[in-house]
Amino acid sequence: MISLLLSFVVLIIGYLLYGKLTEKIFSPDDRMTPATIMEDGVDYVPMKTWKAYLVQLLNIAGTGPIFGALMGACFGPIVFLWIILGAVFAGAVHDYMVGMISERNEGKSIAELSGIYLGNVAKWIMRLFSVLLLILTGTVFVNSPAALISKLTPKSLNENFWIIVILLYYVLATLLPIDKIIGKLYPIFGVILITMAVCIMGGIIFGGYRIPEISLTNLHPEGLPVWPYMFVTVACGAISGFHATQSPMISKCITSEKEGRKIFYGAMISESVIALVWAAGGVAFYGTTQLLNSNLTKLGQSGVVYDISTGMLGPIGGVLAVVGVVACPITSGDTAFRSARLILSEVTKLNQKSIRNRLIITLPLLTIGAVLTKLDFNVLWRYFSWSNQTLAMISLWVATAYLIKNTRHSLFSLMTAIPGSFMSAVSLTYILMAKEGFKLSSSIAYPVGIIFATVLFCFYLFKLSQNKKSVS
Repeated sequence: MISLLLSFVVLIIGYLLYGKLTEKIFSPDDRMTPATIMEDGVDYVPMKTWKAYLVQLLNIAGTGPIFGALMGACFGPIVFLWIILGAVFAGAVHDYMVGMISERNEGKSIAELSGIYLGNVAKWIMRLFSVLLLILTGTVFVNSPAALISKLTPKSLNENFWIIVILLYYVLATLLPIDKIIGKLYPIFGVILITMAVCIMGGIIFGGYRIPEISLTNLHPEGLPVWPYMFVTVACGAISGFHATQSPMISKCITSEKEGRKIFYGAMISESVIALVWAAGGVAFYGTTQLLNSNLTKLGQSGVVYDISTGMLGPIGGVLAVVGVVACPITSGDTAFRSARLILSEVTKLNQKSIRNRLIITLPLLTIGAVLTKLDFNVLWRYFSWSNQTLAMISLWVATAYLIKNTRHSLFSLMTAIPGSFMSAVSLTYILMAKEGFKLSSSIAYPVGIIFATVLFCFYLFKLSQNKKSVS
């Protein structure tokens, strides 16, 4: 329990100190934001800071910090270290930088930002990659809430029924102005989400559950190595490329650059708190990583969430907790498809103020998502997890290129170059080893991943030296 409480303290200190340093390096000022200059009543809509924070939190906090944290907890309490260190030094920096760089570039998507700072080839790679990730994300966030809701409703309202209902909601949320559904519902869902996390934490404390203290021991019952599997499995609880597709959406709505740390860095830290609660809840409720892993296999992620919620809190508290977990993925799934619409509108140049143009892009996207819901959830999750972390890697390098070019001291770019190199090694090593990848042995994958990251970091140092020469 002491390790868990200290983890919360580290996240808070990280926000106050490292978040402030991140803000100082970016140097927000009093310039007018796209929400004011480009207001269109659809996507560019000014929001109050508290509302923008809650919308950002609900955008990014899908099943990732819950399902990912539970699966990450199978490695044991070592997962606490990755959640807190990953969030403070990588995930929150990633979200803040992408959101603020987008705000400085008229609210453009991460794909367009890649083109501006890494070149035209990178732009097209990111257009394809980010749209693919968003479709996978939207699909994952259809299946998981539908499975949970079906457990709370009569048998006639089965999972397929709720998939259809959620997809219809996604149509509306993707098409309508951001302040009509998302801006009104998300603050309510935000309160539910926070209340749910508090309830689970209360269940751990007052239920007398034991939480192991942090150790570096790998306790995964299937023998999966911590490197790189844990760093991909946890995903949204520590760092997530999906967030790079969401932050530009809110960059179109903030009314002051100086509120960016509260909105972007703060939302990521809040999500990590949720991930810590669920990682702790999984280990505490089942007692061992063996039982947690076997129940994840037997009941599925949704079943384990339901099991923990009702087991710790009883019927009423369990329903509240499950409703919170349902709100998480739905409020990320709708904005996943919305972000895909915005990226494709940048490609097609279709003005999104027209409902007709929004329909032209939205309906095919949701049709593809509906087809993908028929695939196995675990397969979808594995591909989502890897593509998610690969997008985070690229986004960190975009932020690095921006900082080299736009900060007083280009060495400040180490703030994103170091986690960018780390995630580069994680991403390549994983796809080389994983069964959905090339299935290579660790003796090959480990050195190749390290060499890849080293080459990228050396190229970064080369660009840094070039920039210093041009400045001098």
